[in-house]
Parts: sequence; C-alpha cells; structure tokens
Amino acid sequence: MFSSMSSTSPSVSPAAAPSSRRWWTLATVGLAQLMVVLDATVVNIALPSAQADLGFSDGDRQWVVTAYSLAFASLLLLGGGISDLIGRKRAFVIGLIGFAIASAIGGAADSFGMLIAARALQGVFGAILAPTALAVLTTTFTVPRERARAFGVFGAIAGAGGAVGLLLGGYLTEALDWRWNLYINVVIAAFAIIAGLVFIPRLERVGERPKLDVPGTLLVSAALFGLVYGFANAETDGWDSPLSWGVLTGAVVLLIAFVPWQRRAAHPLLPLRIVMDRNRGASYLAVLIAGLGMFGVFLFVTYYLQVTLEFTPIQTGLSFLPMIAMLVLAAQLGTNIFIPRFGPKILVPIGMLLAGTAMILFTRLDLDSSYVDVLPALMVMGFGMGTIMPASMQTATLGVDRQFAGVASAMVNTSQQVGGSIGTALLNTLAATAATNYITDNGGPSQSVVAEAAVHSYSVAYFTAAAFFAFGAVLTALMFRRRGDGPSLAHHAAPAAAGEEAPVMAH
Repeated sequence: MFSSMSSTSPSVSPAAAPSSRRWWTLATVGLAQLMVVLDATVVNIALPSAQADLGFSDGDRQWVVTAYSLAFASLLLLGGGISDLIGRKRAFVIGLIGFAIASAIGGAADSFGMLIAARALQGVFGAILAPTALAVLTTTFTVPRERARAFGVFGAIAGAGGAVGLLLGGYLTEALDWRWNLYINVVIAAFAIIAGLVFIPRLERVGERPKLDVPGTLLVSAALFGLVYGFANAETDGWDSPLSWGVLTGAVVLLIAFVPWQRRAAHPLLPLRIVMDRNRGASYLAVLIAGLGMFGVFLFVTYYLQVTLEFTPIQTGLSFLPMIAMLVLAAQLGTNIFIPRFGPKILVPIGMLLAGTAMILFTRLDLDSSYVDVLPALMVMGFGMGTIMPASMQTATLGVDRQFAGVASAMVNTSQQVGGSIGTALLNTLAATAATNYITDNGGPSQSVVAEAAVHSYSVAYFTAAAFFAFGAVLTALMFRRRGDGPSLAHHAAPAAAGEEAPVMAH
C-alpha cells in the first residue's frame, strides 16, 4: 500500500514500486475479459434452442448477435473515456454490475424483444468493461519483464475466449438450458466484482480531471454504429442494398469529421498522437486484421464440424481445445522470449503468415475429411494468433500517458470488434454467393450437391481470409519500426509524467 505522492517524485515511481497484489489484479481483469470475449460466441450455440423457445424467425435470429456487437463496438471509445474520467476501479465494478444485470435479464427473457434489449445492454456495459480491464493492466504492470508476461496471459485470453465460448455454450445448452449461456455471466461477474474491490488499486489523480468530449463521442459512436450496422445489414440484405451503402457512407463521413474535431477539441476523446504513432497504428491494424480473419475459423469451421462431420455442440467446442493450447503456448513463448529479442516488426508478420497458412490448410477439407485433417490447421491457427495478439496488444498501449490508457485500450477492442463485424459480413456474403453459384453450375439443389456447395463455400471464405492475413503480414512488416527506432517493449517502463495519475494503492 502506497501513500499519496506527486508523480514527479524522484524517489518512488510506479515502475519502482509495483503493487504486491498485481498478479491477483491480472487474474481479476483476465476473468472479466474472458466473460466479455466469450459472450460474443457463447450465445451462438444456444441460438437454435432460444429460437425454438421464444419463437422468433430466422430473419430475426441475427439480431441476438448483432444487438450486442452494435452496442459494444459503437460505445467502446466512450467506455474508454469513461474509464479515464471516473477512474479504473470504479468503471470496472460498474461495468461488471451492469453486465451481470443485463445477463440476468436476458436469461429470464420471455420474449424476443426482451432478449434483444438485454443483449444490447450487455454490449453497453461490455464497452465500459473491456477497455477498462486492459487499461488496468497497462497501468498496473510497468516493470518490462512482468508487463510482457501479463500481456501474454491477457492476449491468450483475448484470442482464446471465442473458442472457450463455443465449448462452454455447447455444454450449457446440452446439460442445462440455453438460458444458462446468459446466467453464467452473473456467476463469473460475482467473483470478478469481489476480486475487483479487493485487488484492483484505486488510482487518485494528480492534476486536472479530464472532461468528456461530447461532440467527439457522438461523432465516433455514430460512425462505429454505422460501420457495424452497415456490414451486418449487407450480410442479410445483400451488397446491393441502398440502406447498407447509405449507412456505410454516412459512417465514413462521420469518421472523417471526427479527425479535424479531435485536432481542435480542448479535451479530445482520442488524441490523434495515440493512433498516429507508427507502432501503435500498426498494432491496431494487426488486431483489426486478426479479428477479421478469425471469424473464418469460428464461423465456418464450426459449421463444417457440426453440419458436415455431424459433431454435437460439445464435440465442436472440444475440437477447438488444441487451438487454444497452441495459442496459449505461443503467447507465453512470444512474450517471455521472442518479443524482447525480436520485437513486433518480426513477430507479428510471422504470426500473420502462420494464420494465413492455417487458412490454406482449411481449404483442403472436403466431404470425406475427418477431424484428423482439421487438427493441423487448428493448431497452426492457434500458434499464429498467439503470436499476433500479445505483441500487438503490448505495443498498442506502450508509452501512452496514463490519463489516456482507457482510450488507447478501447482502440484495441474497437479494432478487434470492427474487424470481426467486417469479416463476418464479407466472408458470409462471399460464401453464400459461392454456394449458390456452385449449386447452379452442378445441376441444381440435390442433397449431395448442396453438401458439396457448403464445403466449397467454406473454402472460398478461407482463401479470402488467407489473403487478409497475407496483406496483414506485408502491412505490419512495413509499418512497425525497427528495434531501437522507438519505444522498446523490452526496456520501456512507462513512468508517469507530471499531471498523470499517481498511484495511491488503496484496497
């Protein structure tokens, strides 16, 4: 426990005297991050049961997923700003309580409208919780070696959360009821709230408290909402939909307007120097491309396992465990050995190439393949993502002023969420078009042709995702600075500057 002091004191700094409870802090924010990430996929497996129970149509089904992602993606930067404004600990607990309440409402839903409202409310509080969790990590771990280890764990959780959601969703749906896919969040949040109150340090601010940039918040929130909604609508209504293009055009206009406003705002929501730094910009793009490509695994491999190989939901979830194991292994090797030696300029492009290779391996699957054929691609994919995510997440928050840690962290989540939304819409559209063309070219919709068309459509999606990763490898190799040209992951200790938050570790 430290007493209050000026951030300019020469005798003690956050880096020199880290919290003795910092590893418990890591476990706490990791638990919250897992809850937010897995919630994006855990509900997917429960959808058929929820649809049968509540009686909503196939056309309405997508909104159970889209309502969450719309609220989550569009409010992430606001959530990061709130974290900077009211303090990490307070924002963390508020986010957990709100997320738990929304999950309980969703679990008890007796109508489609009530379920959609609950999912949107989950997204609102998730947008506060996710950037706050990463910001807590950024400001807690300032010793370089420990920071690398902590981000390795956090990056593994961020990458593996979707697969864990598939496993957990399958088990809860089969063993209990679809509603437990939402109720489980109440249980997880209860533990995380108690741990957060005990282990997350309270940081008191030295200097002027930042003010909320209301015009900037409205501009970027509306723009992000438009991006996610536009791509989601294109997925259902087609790419010739005037509504989709109108909303996407409006989103681009709002994003363009956001930039000059941030240049002149007295208290900008997102200081442009945060994203204009080459390393941070490259990190955000890497996370976006990783999120975009990952949906090629979770979405189409899940369909392949359940529809083509006729796996049960639980078997499908278990099938992803080797990928999770490889992801965790790569994350630990990267953060403890490779990142300090080689830096993100080498490591992230290698991860992109590994992920692209995995996608090419997936294209070899056909109707006669078995899980033995799926396994190598899953393992390579896991190792690739475990190489990309920790290095990108560390670099994205490296050297950011403590007072902007929440917004910088929110940009990581925003990049991943927007990438996932674009990936879902684009890959789904390409796959659906490929399946239709295949059926037309092969004599009509007989049972065998439809089955072959499905596998063919997945391959088209995998090839496209492989192209994304190849582009990401080239882009990140060019954008990341060489070691020694900027802040170093191995040596940066992120000291607090005058006017930033000075830690008063009060539990």
